[in-house]
Amino acid sequence: MNEPKATSGVPEAVRAGVPTVWRNPLVRPADDTLSELPQRFYDLAAAGRLWRWFAPLLSRLFPELKASGGFIDSALVEPKDSFARTVLGAEGRVLVKADHDLPVTGSIKARGGVFEVLWYADRVARSFGLPPEGRAALANRVWKERFSQHTIVVGSTGNLGYSVGVMARALGFAAEVHMSSDAKAWKKDRLRHIGVNVIEHAADYTAAVAAARSSAATRPQCHFVDDESSEHLFYGYAKAASHLSRQLEAAGIAVDADRPLQVYLPCGVGGAPAGITFGLKHIFADAVHCVLVEPVESPCMLVQLASGSEESVSVYDIGRTNRTIQDGLAVASASLFAAGVVRNLIDGVVTVSDATSLEWVRRAWFEAGLKLEPSAASALAAPAVWTRSGGDPQHCTHVVWTTGGGLLPDDVFRQLLNDSPADATRS
Repeated sequence: MNEPKATSGVPEAVRAGVPTVWRNPLVRPADDTLSELPQRFYDLAAAGRLWRWFAPLLSRLFPELKASGGFIDSALVEPKDSFARTVLGAEGRVLVKADHDLPVTGSIKARGGVFEVLWYADRVARSFGLPPEGRAALANRVWKERFSQHTIVVGSTGNLGYSVGVMARALGFAAEVHMSSDAKAWKKDRLRHIGVNVIEHAADYTAAVAAARSSAATRPQCHFVDDESSEHLFYGYAKAASHLSRQLEAAGIAVDADRPLQVYLPCGVGGAPAGITFGLKHIFADAVHCVLVEPVESPCMLVQLASGSEESVSVYDIGRTNRTIQDGLAVASASLFAAGVVRNLIDGVVTVSDATSLEWVRRAWFEAGLKLEPSAASALAAPAVWTRSGGDPQHCTHVVWTTGGGLLPDDVFRQLLNDSPADATRS
């Protein structure tokens, strides 16, 4: 008979679905932790080179990237003081890293999903011999015909699937996206419109990923984008840390022991926040403090870390439902790969109710002009409760990382502004 999963370390409030602040007892000095991880800074530097190599291609494929020379990044926005006080619950500096408005795919998943497709395109192109005129030539018809013989497969709650699908189809790859029951109809419709084979599942994210993995394993010339353990996704996300560092420097914002950086990151399976945390810790070490934000019904990373288990633990194991309007975060079991990275690096986790995330969708729009999905808006709920539980709001620079929403159709967004949580869950 199997032993029950070890969940004794999970707080009772988390088990009860009550919004919670969990401070990580395992956090350690960054230098000590980073030296013990198998991931290395030189791999992060290699990711930066790949982004630079492909910038001319991206500029050619996506007109919205011409102004940036083919680089995908978002603005660092400083909202007005009144909104900052609302977010922080006190005086202090609040900035928004606006990945909800990231070019090409309108979500943070462009950083990882686009990067992994580019990595695979580079691998396929090298098998033929890279074009002497440079990687921008991979947009030519002859290369699209070669890429069309390959398929890229991914499982997703929505945004990763969209990012992978858009990039894959732009290069000519066939694309297959397995969507969980939480995925919104408009995301599936947009993928189908560009020629992606969308396979819908009545089950959750974990089942969709498993189905995608099985589908890819049966075919030659097929690449599976593994949201649960891909290092290519991870390094694509991690590179965002250097972008933020440059933006802070340009804004004249110093980060050191006396003026720390507090970063709030929405967390689903964990790959994006793990990658960003890894990158930020390499740059700022212990002067940066990272807090993850999860729905009360899907606190998968909190459950995994608090359990202390080396095996996968699910939110179902503690009686939570994994049903949430924060669809990008509707994940029952965290990536063990991501959990291993953040275990000793993050300061903690804040869990947020659906009603609160919807309230921040409205506040962000009406008070700051930010068009956010509930999963992104939830991060705005974290700074006030985190600092009330023991933080220092005035001596930190607080960065809220908004992860999706810029491409929300107007009718869907209007509905979010008017819906109750129950209504939004059904939409």
